[in-house]
Amino acid sequence: MRKKHVWVVGHKNPDTDSICAAITYANLKNILEEKDNNGQAKCKYIPKRAGEVNAETAYVLKFFGMEEPEYIADVGTQLKDISYSKTMGVSGHISMKKAWELMKELKVVTLPVVNERNKLEGIIVTGDIAKSYMDVYDSAALSTARTQYKNIVETLAGTVITGNEHGYFVRGKVIVATGSAEVTRNVMEMDDLVIVGDNEDTQLTCIEEGCSCLIITNGPAISAKVLAAAVRNEVVIISSPYDSYTVARLINQSIPIKFFMTKENIVCFELEDYVDEVREMTAKIRYRAFPLLDENQNYVGIFSRRNLLDSQKKQVILVDHNEKSQAVNNIDEAEILEIIDHHRLGSLETISPVYFRNQPLGCTSTIIYQMYQEKGIEIAPNIAGLLCAAIISDTLMFRSPTCTDLDVQAARALAQIANVDIETLAHEMFEAGSDFENKTEEEILNQDFKIFHFNDLAFGVAQVSAMSQTELEKVHVRIEKVLPAMMIAKKVDMILVMLTDIMSESSTLVYCGEGAETLVKGAFVYQSSDSNSIVVDGMVSRKKQLVPALMKTLTERAN
Repeated sequence: MRKKHVWVVGHKNPDTDSICAAITYANLKNILEEKDNNGQAKCKYIPKRAGEVNAETAYVLKFFGMEEPEYIADVGTQLKDISYSKTMGVSGHISMKKAWELMKELKVVTLPVVNERNKLEGIIVTGDIAKSYMDVYDSAALSTARTQYKNIVETLAGTVITGNEHGYFVRGKVIVATGSAEVTRNVMEMDDLVIVGDNEDTQLTCIEEGCSCLIITNGPAISAKVLAAAVRNEVVIISSPYDSYTVARLINQSIPIKFFMTKENIVCFELEDYVDEVREMTAKIRYRAFPLLDENQNYVGIFSRRNLLDSQKKQVILVDHNEKSQAVNNIDEAEILEIIDHHRLGSLETISPVYFRNQPLGCTSTIIYQMYQEKGIEIAPNIAGLLCAAIISDTLMFRSPTCTDLDVQAARALAQIANVDIETLAHEMFEAGSDFENKTEEEILNQDFKIFHFNDLAFGVAQVSAMSQTELEKVHVRIEKVLPAMMIAKKVDMILVMLTDIMSESSTLVYCGEGAETLVKGAFVYQSSDSNSIVVDGMVSRKKQLVPALMKTLTERAN
């Protein structure tokens, strides 16, 4: 039984708190996870990220020796989440009879045909087998298909008397020698395969005329004279217990399935494909089953439309957000188990009740620190370092108005466990995050970007923090030219960018979009302004200072 996996993931364009919260909360859940009788955890919690790691976070992860969580773009149900059949692929060399027996044994109507490297070569269905039995009238079909003698032996329950069963019947036709030796001589050609009864003269005539294979029916004893002639002329002799009628009726079933299988325009899918898209595509196709491939195009199984109805939703825990617009794509298709957050209540809805912990603190990682304490779990130094760095980042080293005494206490306790100096770590983190020269304008803006809604209005807010006003002024000049295009790409009505000077505890608020200037200047008391920005002293928090003031202004205007 496959172990259940739960993804722990933060918001899109993740900041340090979002990444560190995912890692540290997954760690806590794994420690607390119930074990089975063999001491194995029933579930594994895996940290993920819904966007690129910014420079500050990358520094923190490297400093504390932690790897970046794997990136996920979507939590929609995929084919790897359904109960598909792991029907083994078969060789294209097996007989139609063998394929039919396998289908009955496995209770399937489709068999995938693979090569020795497990690459899909074709598919064979019950209709193909019916065709081989009912519709093949070409007496040369056996040789055209390069049928191996081994297949013929298997199909006819026969025994190889002379010759190599691993050889192939590649030239000639199949004839049934029911008449005299003279009649047989007149109808037989070089390299034919001859079905013959217990008639030594006819058997010898076939060998003398250059047949490639004799199938002797009813399983009689074969004379030494016939055997010697067969060996001398390199003729394969197969003895079958069946009568001539039965042998003639069955022999086409020895043809290898590659001769009848579908080779071109095979409709197949990959494990990573999303169920919604696959369901829509398969609804237009008459096939009943479809091959499934992995990322390396290796065959792994087969599924039907019915399997699509039995899919398991991905299970996720969300940290540091509860807004649908900030969540990983297709969050509606996932099963949300928990939400751990410190922001205002957002727009996410769940089908069933979930564990939801939301506290008015400066950082989600402070909540997670509390949960370690509540459960009596000892915090490892590297985990403590991540939690401490996240609190430093989210509270701008305790300068943000969102910062509480609990955040400060938690950060100091965690710094002791991690054996780091808070001021030194903060300075190095913020310096790493302020290195904008090697980043594009889009990368700078996306490193901490969130979208908010008020009625029909959508606006995006990016925050860029630095230790130096000089660095922020350079960023200001660079981002002005890309904001209009970014509005279109993000599908928002306006964009606001907070250029936050950590040391002076002030922000330059850059705006773009119709109505943005009126909104911004109506919401804040500002010290100075230019054509597309204002400077607001004391404003360092998007969550507690910027967004609430904008929402209040919008509400007053709506009323």
